[in-house]
Amino acid sequence: MNLTAIFVIGIICWTIVKLTGKDKKSIKQSPDQIEENNQLKNEVAALKERVATLEAIVTDDKYNLRREIDSLGKNRAA
Repeated sequence: MNLTAIFVIGIICWTIVKLTGKDKKSIKQSPDQIEENNQLKNEVAALKERVATLEAIVTDDKYNLRREIDSLGKNRAA
């Protein structure tokens, strides 16, 4: 192939990509989608914070001791 043919094929491919809108820059979000994404990001951040708090409680030595004491009390009652 000569250089002209390669150049023409390149232009045709570029035109097809532009016309079909498959390039990554052409992805646009509506204002509703942007708002929903922001709400979901905030919700995920809040849930991560809650999980971190729960992990801190569960891994706390005092919590484990309290569970063991409660377990002993249940065994005596039975």
